[in-house]
Amino acid sequence: MKPWEGSGSLACWRKLTGPNMTDSSLLNSELELQKQEELYQQLLLQTMGKLQTQTPDSKSIRPQPGMCVKTFTEPGKEKVFINICQSGSVPPPPELSREALVDLLQSEDPSGYRVPMSLGEPHMEVDNSSQSCTVYDVVINQDFFQKCQEDTLFQQFVILVSAEGLENKYQLELSRDWKVLKNRKFLGSVSEQNIRTKSRPIIQVLQPQESSTASCKRPKFRLLVEPPTGDPQNLIAEIELPGVPSSRSLLLDVGEDRLVLTARPSLFHLDIFHPFLVDQENAVAQFNTQTQVLTVTMSVVSS
Repeated sequence: MKPWEGSGSLACWRKLTGPNMTDSSLLNSELELQKQEELYQQLLLQTMGKLQTQTPDSKSIRPQPGMCVKTFTEPGKEKVFINICQSGSVPPPPELSREALVDLLQSEDPSGYRVPMSLGEPHMEVDNSSQSCTVYDVVINQDFFQKCQEDTLFQQFVILVSAEGLENKYQLELSRDWKVLKNRKFLGSVSEQNIRTKSRPIIQVLQPQESSTASCKRPKFRLLVEPPTGDPQNLIAEIELPGVPSSRSLLLDVGEDRLVLTARPSLFHLDIFHPFLVDQENAVAQFNTQTQVLTVTMSVVSS
């Protein structure tokens, strides 16, 4: 079972287009020092990727039952149940009022609001009709779960986010014609899940605390998709870092759907989610000392 899964969000994402990531003349004029720094940054990314997969700091939790949602796969109409569970060990999403949620759902790009969740592996169970069915366990913060219980709009929102998270992870297509079971909080047995208790290098995933990043500025950045139309092959992040002299001042971590960058000492800090699953271990970063722009190129695994 994989540890902490990151977060879920609405899948409505508008692909950003723009010019090529770097002028070829600038690349051709890079000094040998720049090449060494780029190699250093690539090695840093690869090393971090190995650390993330080999030595995750995690703990096992047993979430509490919450609600059970019945739906079907499309187009096969195979029965699927989603156990939406709760735990205080999962961090809550940013505070959001009902009015803000309405505005979010009506916006053109609601993907910026993320709900931290842990997505469990599928397990087979038997329903009330003695029929075999597939069950997934999704764990969210217990306080946010209570908020969803008190407001049907939040409840439908978290079900949608959970369904889309499972679709992205397991390459499913689930019917939106779901039903919340009134007399059942879960189907089968709620299994233990692993969540990360310590951050990956750079990232503080659980229990965020005040740190030196609080005084850092958020750098300007943009996300580009290649190709701009059709199936995405690469996701490119271009981050402007004025005043940063060298890539050796940068700490970068690329996750499956998250990018975190810190420029020391206390210059910039960027922590963003993106709507794609990427090949984090083979991501490549290049810092142009002339333009002071960091370019991170990530191969898209799933959109």
